[in-house]
Amino acid sequence: MSTQKTYFGSLEKYQKGAVEVLADDPKNYAFSNIFEVASTSKPYEKVAVGKNLKYVIEALRAEGTSPWFACAHDEAALCMDGEIEVHYVKPDQAPVAANKEGTVKLSAEPKGTKMGWVKIRRGHQALLPAGAAYQFRAAGKPGVLLVQTILGDATVEKWAEICQTKA
Repeated sequence: MSTQKTYFGSLEKYQKGAVEVLADDPKNYAFSNIFEVASTSKPYEKVAVGKNLKYVIEALRAEGTSPWFACAHDEAALCMDGEIEVHYVKPDQAPVAANKEGTVKLSAEPKGTKMGWVKIRRGHQALLPAGAAYQFRAAGKPGVLLVQTILGDATVEKWAEICQTKA
């Protein structure tokens, strides 16, 4: 029996992965390393690294304080590296139309009731509830978040830059 060892990546130390494609074209597969994507992204740029129909997984470089975001549907943020606070506000007025899909970047903190905050570290997940505004604050060194959402105006698609194209 062979021994397998699991390595957890980080922004500071990751290995570029690869897909071994048998009798097919690698362009038919989306494969990227979230840490590599985050290492070359602007802080809080929401880069799609996975897509299924209208649903996306976005990799975000968590560095400093993000703008405020809101969404008409639930989202989830999974911390892959670092330590990130997620601050919440229940806006007095809906910041996003009920039928709008995807994350919307707000121009400023909305007026409303502060709902509190949570601190997440590697492996911790935070719900980003529908109708609430949220802001990420990275403590210390940059981190990495994966956000599950629906493709929207704030999602950046740069598949040609991040996907493996050669076997």
